[in-house]
Amino acid sequence: MSEIHQESVFFTGRVQGVGFRYTTLQVAKEFEVAGHVRNLPDGRVQLEAEGRADEVAAFVTAVEERMHGYIRKTERSARKGAPQFNGFNIR
Repeated sequence: MSEIHQESVFFTGRVQGVGFRYTTLQVAKEFEVAGHVRNLPDGRVQLEAEGRADEVAAFVTAVEERMHGYIRKTERSARKGAPQFNGFNIR
């Protein structure tokens, strides 16, 4: 099985209770990515995405642009690995 580009992204700011996860789900439909988005107990939102590196990068940038007024900080880490997701969903 071939490896695929994967990213874990953590968004900090006023990112819960503002439709962040729903908006991320809608944005994901515009890109060839798979993964999930979820709220964390510490108030951050975690995004896990995989696909071609350029698609994942464009997707994360689009989320940042769409939700820019709510995000104070974005932390990204990338890796290569076996595909883990089928489709994109909210957890």
